[in-house]
Amino acid sequence: MNLQYNGEETIPAAKATVWKAINDPEWVGRCLPDVVDVTVHDATHFDAVAQVGVGPVRGKFKFKFELQPAASGDRMDMKITGGGFGSAIDLTAGADLVETDPATTTLQWTGSAIARGPVAAVGGRVLDAQAQKLIAQTFANVRERLTTLT
Repeated sequence: MNLQYNGEETIPAAKATVWKAINDPEWVGRCLPDVVDVTVHDATHFDAVAQVGVGPVRGKFKFKFELQPAASGDRMDMKITGGGFGSAIDLTAGADLVETDPATTTLQWTGSAIARGPVAAVGGRVLDAQAQKLIAQTFANVRERLTTLT
């Protein structure tokens, strides 16, 4: 099952603050909803274990992340692979950082995912609703954590 998403999130923090945070694998990992553990391997690679529940598919899923920051400091791309309980998920996501004003940054983001196995069999509407919930919670966590940094 293929899923596509995009949107804009306004973050009440300076662009330099946002950029520094999203280049920190530990920081990014801790913004994920229901994260249980984060293991950083290097400056751009980390693993995260999260408690996942989509319909009847529930349990811990393990994901591998690769941060791909643009040299310009204006864009972050990310590759994510993983799964659990016979399900596999491959995601790509990216965000352009736009300075709205000196204290506000807008993230213009896109993401696509391919789900296979029992999690994909749950059905489009259930999976889509859960994905939307996870996206909203991730950005809420980003906003909250960045607000405490400023």
